[in-house]
Formats: sequence, structure tokens, C-alpha cells
Amino acid sequence: MTETLTKPAGAGRGRAKRSAAPTDTVTPVKAPAKNALVVGGVPRADLLPTEVLVDRRQRATVRRAWFGVVVVGAVVALGVGISTIDSMSSSRELRNAQDEGTTLLQQQWQYASVRDVESRTALAEAAQQVGGSTEIDWSNYLTNVQRSLPAGVSIIGVTVDSASPLETYDQPTTPLQGARVATLTFEADSPTLPSIPDWLDRVRDLDGFVDANANSVTLDTNSGGHYTVNMTLHIDDRAFDGKYTEQK
Repeated sequence: MTETLTKPAGAGRGRAKRSAAPTDTVTPVKAPAKNALVVGGVPRADLLPTEVLVDRRQRATVRRAWFGVVVVGAVVALGVGISTIDSMSSSRELRNAQDEGTTLLQQQWQYASVRDVESRTALAEAAQQVGGSTEIDWSNYLTNVQRSLPAGVSIIGVTVDSASPLETYDQPTTPLQGARVATLTFEADSPTLPSIPDWLDRVRDLDGFVDANANSVTLDTNSGGHYTVNMTLHIDDRAFDGKYTEQK
């Protein structure tokens, strides 16, 4: 605490007025600057040679370098370990797959005879399809031919020439004649004189009909005046029955 004596303004003389005012003064303490002279401090002196200090710094650098090497080595070792484990796992899975494949092959050998039968059956079916590709159900076809003829007319003779799966069928050389796969020639007995145009119109509705010709009409006096008609029908591949064709 300090006391300050003040003199009132305008008072030339007289006793000075005493005034007491307490004040708190904070004086900041400054840290000594580097390399500043400190009075009263603890005396210190570094008597170590410079080589020792340099050696210490170099050793610290070497230790940090070796630590980095150890860290890198640990990371590499960890990566190698993970790769080794993964490789071992892949090898184990490969062996398991190979064992399963061997087991399946052994099971297949047990059914080798069944597979042989299946192969032979497939070969027979394929041969059947090829062999039956040009087949025509002649029994059913001749029945339809008989139905197309006029009432009282009956077929008394038939000649069939059809295509083979191994050879192509001979095609006509005469212009305006259609392609064919079979030729049907038949003889029919008619109690009356046949109307050839009417007969030709009747057979047009047959399956695979291409064209028809009346070769001859003869009177058989020994049969009581009956007529024998010789006709030829040309048939295309629409007449194939296709019963051996695989259904898809």
C-alpha cells in the first residue's frame, strides 16, 4: 500500500490534504531470453566434445532407421503369412475338388453299361429317323385312293416306286411336270365306262398329289363288259407320314 500527498487546487498555502488510496500493482515477469546473462542462476557448463554430441545424434538416426526396417519387415512377414495361408486354403480346395471329380468318375464307371445302352439307343433312333424319312403309309394311302374312286370301282392291281433315304428320286425331264418322290400306278375295275376327267378330279385331294394320268381304258369282255382303267399318280413329299421324325 502506498500513500500519496495531494494538494487541493486553488490552495496556495495551508496544510496539505492527506489522501490514502490503496493500489495493487502487478509487474509481469519476463522469461530470460536465450543466451541472456542470468544473474544469480545455477552455473552450468557442457564439457562434452562435439564429436560425442554428433555421435549421439547419429545413433538416434540409426535407431529410427532400424525401427523403420523392423516395421517394414513385420509388414512383409505379415503379407507373406497371409499369402501362405491363402495358398494353403486354395490348395486344400483344389484337392477337395479333385477328390470329388475322382469320386464322380468312379460312379460313372459303375454305370458305363447304362451309358453304352443309351448311346446305342440314340444311334438306333437316329438311324430310324433317317430310314423312315421317306416312308409313306401305303396301306392308308391306297385306302384313300379307293375312297376317291366312283362307287362300284375297285382297285385290282398296284405298282409303287418311291424314294429311298440313300438315293435321290429321279425327277421328270418333261416341262411343266412337278417334282415328285413317288409314283403310284394302279389298275381299277369299273362296271361302266369311266369318266376319266371325273376320276382325275377325284384324286386331286389326295395327300401329296402332283399330277395324274390315265394310261389306258380297256374293255374286258370276259368279265361281263367291265372296264379296266390304268392310272398313274405322281406324289410329292407331303405324303411322308413322318412318324419317326422327332417331335420338338
